Amino acid sequence: MLGRITFLLIKLRILQPNKKILNGWTRNSDAKKLRFILKYGDYKTRPIAAIALADIDDKSSIPLLLESIDDRIHHVSITALNALEQLDTEKETSKIITRKRFYWTELLTKKANTQKKKRGKANIYKWERSSKKTFDMVKERLKRPIRW
Repeated sequence: MLGRITFLLIKLRILQPNKKILNGWTRNSDAKKLRFILKYGDYKTRPIAAIALADIDDKSSIPLLLESIDDRIHHVSITALNALEQLDTEKETSKIITRKRFYWTELLTKKANTQKKKRGKANIYKWERSSKKTFDMVKERLKRPIRW
């Protein structure tokens, strides 16, 4: 009875689930509640729910895990991919997982390269500009005679 009240309070967003509650649902193999948390939970509980669904071997949660791959929170996406790998029974799912990981790798390398290029050009330009002014100033001062 207490478990039903707790789930109702979580559904109404009055109470936030914690690890203890999710571990209890995992032990009881309560996939319905874990799927709800994966879909509507906060960023801390969604990865735990994804792992729990894989641990209880719930094949009906595969479509929900596929949706979770495109989550805004990167940690949730990675956890959903890992859970899908654990539940993988078909070759198609593993192809989707491989494509998604390859896409993330490409995205990270492109981002790092663009940041490196921007940073390198800006620093060199500033350095050349300031040193040229300093060099010209020193050159002009050396041309002047020394007065005592």
